Amino acid sequence: MHDIDEGADEALELHRFEVPPEAAGLRFDQALAQLLPEYSRSRLTEWIKAGEATLDGAPARPRDPVRAGQQIDLRARPTREVEAEAQDIPLDILYADEDVLVINKGVGLVVHPGAGNPSGTLMNALLHFDPKLAEVPRAGLVHRLDKETTGAMVIARSLQAHAALVEQLSERDVHRQYIAVVNGVLVAGGTVDAPIARHPRDRIRMAVVENGRPAVTHYRVRERYRGHTLVECRLETGRTHQIRVHMAHVRHAIVGDPLYGGSLKLPKGASEALVAQLRGFRRQALHAERLEFVHPRSGQSVALSAPPPPDLTALIEALRADAAELDPLGSRRVRR
Repeated sequence: MHDIDEGADEALELHRFEVPPEAAGLRFDQALAQLLPEYSRSRLTEWIKAGEATLDGAPARPRDPVRAGQQIDLRARPTREVEAEAQDIPLDILYADEDVLVINKGVGLVVHPGAGNPSGTLMNALLHFDPKLAEVPRAGLVHRLDKETTGAMVIARSLQAHAALVEQLSERDVHRQYIAVVNGVLVAGGTVDAPIARHPRDRIRMAVVENGRPAVTHYRVRERYRGHTLVECRLETGRTHQIRVHMAHVRHAIVGDPLYGGSLKLPKGASEALVAQLRGFRRQALHAERLEFVHPRSGQSVALSAPPPPDLTALIEALRADAAELDPLGSRRVRR
């Protein structure tokens, strides 16, 4: 049995259960997690310790076992999770409803406040857009993009949506597709299955390390140019800098990447326009193009695409024009 009574206090949800036979013998926190999967285990434990969850009307500890037929009452009281300042920073919104928000993150936008970036971040923008996000862990952020990487991000707007999306990510059920311009001409796509961890000597960088965390990136060729390739990348895992590290690992680093890109590569006989584009592209040419997940309330699949930013579009168009104007040896084709 599961009753919900929001009562007079609209900020409070009251849940009442009878412990089913299959939950008998479980710890109190385990039983609650099984009965209320929409909330995180840590949040449920906090409520138990605060006395917001009771067994047969009496306080209990998270480790106390439950018996079939016992009554569980839970007062799901929202608490402020985030203390960051709300700031009026424009958001490029691709989709929004009461449960989730999907945005197209712009160039140079840091996701979380931190050392060197105490404000002006996506989190600050989200708290201005929806003040209730202060009651959701990390203001609803369930994954991240690097500061200079653009594209689609999903944000949870409730505790239930947050728990559901975090679980989908951990189970690798969120489809994330990127595009990147890389150095060199790839003959075919492939898969990089190489563990990633902090670089042993440079703490700013990540690296392929034997005892690192598992990381898998699938990539395929979308367009070939004379000295570069536009690739499509799909993530199975979500390690820090994963695509950037993996493409550098297979010797096709992302154009403009300040950490992993290496020296600038210019095709022989490149036009002034292309040289200017390549020299002027000072960030990784990486964009989260498509995001697909299961909606936490409806259970329906949600698939959204984020258009690439103008600087990346201009770079791709310059590479296309160069490939059309010059032959493979770098001689300019004569128009007739």
